[in-house]
Amino acid sequence: MQLSHERPDYAWVLRGADGQQARVNDRILNRSFALAPDRLVEDWPAPAASTALEPAHLEPLLALEPELVVLGTGGRQVFPPAAVMAACLTRGIGIEVMDNAAAARTYNVLAGEGRRVVVALLLG
Repeated sequence: MQLSHERPDYAWVLRGADGQQARVNDRILNRSFALAPDRLVEDWPAPAASTALEPAHLEPLLALEPELVVLGTGGRQVFPPAAVMAACLTRGIGIEVMDNAAAARTYNVLAGEGRRVVVALLLG
């Protein structure tokens, strides 16, 4: 059987994630970060717990002008405060909250479709 390696047409691929680390392209990241198809924002200054997020933590993500933010909240899904959700929704930007593994899969599908998506993973 002939196997071929699929190469996406976007620069940053999220190859896997859990609550402690993520693999972006061939790098292992251990600190919270944000990723768009064309940009990696390392060391995103966010708390490890989504319940401690504040709207100001989203500013680096919103500066990337996404149509959708996928927020990975670690090993399990934990919704942030309503003000964080409102920071996206009042700007007409969608926000989805899920565990990091699901966020990685969702990001790759949406980026592969050419969507303006930003994934932000809380690691810790």
